[in-house]
Amino acid sequence: MGMWASLDALWEMPAEKRIFGAVLLFSWTVYLWETFLAQRQLILLFGGIPYLWRLSGRFCGYAGFGPEYEITQSLVFLLLATLFSALTGLPWSLYNTFVIEEKHGFNQQTLGFFMKDAIKKFVVTQCILLPVSSLLLYIIKIGGDYFFIYAWLFTLVVSLVLVTIYADYIAPLFDKFTPLPEGKLKEEIEVMAKSIDFPLTKVYVVEGSKRSSHSNAYFYGFFKNKRIVLFDTLLEEYSVLNKDIQEDSGMEPRNEEEGNSEEIKAKVKNKKQGCKNEEVLAVLGHELGHWKLGHTVKNIIISQMNSFLCFFLFAVLIGRKELFAAFGFYDSQPTLIGLLIIFQFIFSPYNEVLSFCLTVLSRRFEFQADAFAKKLGKAKDLYSALIKLNKDNLGFPVSDWLFSMWHYSHPPLLERLQALKTMKQH
Repeated sequence: MGMWASLDALWEMPAEKRIFGAVLLFSWTVYLWETFLAQRQLILLFGGIPYLWRLSGRFCGYAGFGPEYEITQSLVFLLLATLFSALTGLPWSLYNTFVIEEKHGFNQQTLGFFMKDAIKKFVVTQCILLPVSSLLLYIIKIGGDYFFIYAWLFTLVVSLVLVTIYADYIAPLFDKFTPLPEGKLKEEIEVMAKSIDFPLTKVYVVEGSKRSSHSNAYFYGFFKNKRIVLFDTLLEEYSVLNKDIQEDSGMEPRNEEEGNSEEIKAKVKNKKQGCKNEEVLAVLGHELGHWKLGHTVKNIIISQMNSFLCFFLFAVLIGRKELFAAFGFYDSQPTLIGLLIIFQFIFSPYNEVLSFCLTVLSRRFEFQADAFAKKLGKAKDLYSALIKLNKDNLGFPVSDWLFSMWHYSHPPLLERLQALKTMKQH
């Protein structure tokens, strides 16, 4: 009776106090979940890491590999860990795609296409992760006192190679890339690129609409071999979602597993998607501003400086047995486990501070890229493009300044529009 009486008393409180209490209760519930009950915390609490390491050792033993084959056991551990992560994350991914994204009209996938895509991503990830990890562990083991320098150089080379080959060899495994057809838009893109000495070689359109109606654009490539990629959902005149007949878009019909075109059109009925050519050019002017202002190079330098620092600190801490003991490894100190403990857990406070600093820097870069697009005479078109893209992606234009400062790598829409409005007035 005492508990029910307390609940009755709470219900009789003024509405504003009940609302405040509900918000406070929800906030604390989320905090407790994220702090104590999230997957990573549960794995730590119940000794999941040492258990998975022992399990991988047993699998290696069945195959005739003893404890001396540490790298082999490490690869089995990685395979099991990523498989566990994929399986436990699958329900949330399904919910996000087929409930949340579906509810708001973004999802264009069938369940069969989603599962095929998930399996393909897992296989491709393993084909990259396992060989790279084995080489990294080998370098650490044979590198001597200065192994951290060799390990850093190896990860630098790998990252540059992956950036180079991703769009040409990895991304096409999942999405269809077609050259942008000859026409006014392509000509204007080439003229704009030439005006700022951007070494453009090709312009592609990627069929992003088979997954989602979200839109995007990016460029890639090193030195004199730059390519621009536009999502078909960004282009008003190319977007499949705007066509009455899919074949009119100039793209081949999709496979049945990629979703029925009639179903897609029904989902987005009366919804105009993408930007006009002038607005697409303004968006590209912003993206090219990142290149011209050296933002890409600066981000690479910051990333590699951080990587070198982390490997150096790893070299300092890897010999501390108490770190391994704290995570349940009393009799052995596997190199992979040391990497996991130090990079993922010990560095957590540092990573949070670094993430905040990079978020602040990213927002500064975004304003600078907007200003660059303005110098190209694109302020008005970028203004309207940002509004359209925010509408297409159902973004919320208003955000708490403190929350956005910590979490948003891009400034809120209203801040960007205000900056562009000021630019247009000068």
